[in-house]
Amino acid sequence: MNSNRRELLMQRWSIVQEELLPELWNEVGPLTPKLEKVIHTLEWVRLEEYVRASWCGLGRPPHERSWLANAFVAKVVLGITTTVGLIERLSVDRSLRRICGFPTQKVLPSEATFSRAFDEFAKARLAERVHEALIQEHLGKELIGHISRDGTAIEARERPCSVKATQAPSSVPTTTPATDAPPASQPTATVCDTPVAPKRRRGRPKSGEERQPTAKTSPLAHQRIQTLAEMIKEIPTACDRGTKSNAQGYKVSWNGYKLHLDTADCGVPIAALLSSASMHDSRAAIPLSRISAQRVTNLYDLMDAAYCSHDLREDSRNLGHVPLIDHNPRGGEKIEFLPHEAIRYNERTAAERTNARLKDEFGASHLMVRGATKVMSHLMFGVLALSADQLMRLRS
Repeated sequence: MNSNRRELLMQRWSIVQEELLPELWNEVGPLTPKLEKVIHTLEWVRLEEYVRASWCGLGRPPHERSWLANAFVAKVVLGITTTVGLIERLSVDRSLRRICGFPTQKVLPSEATFSRAFDEFAKARLAERVHEALIQEHLGKELIGHISRDGTAIEARERPCSVKATQAPSSVPTTTPATDAPPASQPTATVCDTPVAPKRRRGRPKSGEERQPTAKTSPLAHQRIQTLAEMIKEIPTACDRGTKSNAQGYKVSWNGYKLHLDTADCGVPIAALLSSASMHDSRAAIPLSRISAQRVTNLYDLMDAAYCSHDLREDSRNLGHVPLIDHNPRGGEKIEFLPHEAIRYNERTAAERTNARLKDEFGASHLMVRGATKVMSHLMFGVLALSADQLMRLRS
């Protein structure tokens, strides 16, 4: 795979090393390796190009949103877990304050201002849009050998939703009290306008009774005839409880969400999708493949036994890819890979390394926000920083 474009990477690296860093050294003094990493990350992602100014000239000027966005990226890179810790670090670290763009002679924004800005970034999907542009700019015209697909558990500090709250309301018509009846001039509408089909009885049918066979469509087959927007809309994102087997074969449970990632064999995350913890990994495969196909061109799709399905293999072939999915015997005989397929399947360790780095180095294991929108934004800031770090590693 030729995805590094060495001359372009070395040009950007030399500009940062020979022009930007000496200017900062003269202004704020020597920089630590961590702060240099923050500078390189911000130079790669360029958040200021995607943040809009909200002030129209009336009232008190707000704090520059690009400075706050840079601070959230620095928070992920430096491993700061809370917003209060970020503000404290900015108040004592003059170098970090200047790197993010905050003037040294002005008071830092309050914690409430940081929270409001993060809420705006989450609703506008800032980190997701910047990550998409970063991938299309550096890997969009390259040929990716393998895409490794996997999901990882994300623990959240919020109460999981109950099953009763997520169930659909009953379709049985109810009577309306006389006090709530509409005026006589308006037509009266019932709660359920369509007749409710009788519930199918369990057990064997009676003699002479004919029952229509119930046609069941699998979720994966249903996704194959949907658009990408329809598939994403049907993916559950509420916080609930999930259970899966770890690498040692033991079952682990957690409250929170599940992050699904497509990772290139160079270690750069290509696409990300958030779902409830209880959703099966296979339901995110087709939406992720559609998103990745819009951004890069790859040859092989690597997935573990959780994605073993005929629909997923056919969908991968329809996209022009070669599916390499570990076989799930489901009580039968396991079908092993051919020797050359087994060698290619070993590249799937890139997904495991990405999940581990995202949790250990880029804040995925320290979730301090609630709600799927904010959780996705927090995770995408980490994915964005991880992508920039992997692209910088390609310079060597």
